[in-house]
Amino acid sequence: MNVSEIGQGLVDLCREGKFDEAMAAYYAEGIVSVEGDGSEVVGLVACEAKGADWIANHEVHGIEVEGPFCGVNQFVVRFKLDVTMKSNGQRIVADEVGIYTVEGDKIVREVFLFAGM
Repeated sequence: MNVSEIGQGLVDLCREGKFDEAMAAYYAEGIVSVEGDGSEVVGLVACEAKGADWIANHEVHGIEVEGPFCGVNQFVVRFKLDVTMKSNGQRIVADEVGIYTVEGDKIVREVFLFAGM
């Protein structure tokens, strides 16, 4: 698979809210995931746990996914997530981009940057 195919596959699954399936299909075992605040987790299992924690703490009302915007070994996806934070009941629209780096047939690094952070 090329970068465009991997990016489109990830986008298609994310549009359906199938984030776990997207990780299982496209992430490398040793993936590095970096948040906009600089925190990072390493490994597929850690990424899956981070995703499960996020889902447990947010009620999702809607998802918009744009992209992929592709380069030689990277692609970018824009996410707009309409969510309520369970901790305080605040409803927000999270606007972020994910920058994904591909080696071989897998995503080896993702970096999330947030609008207004």
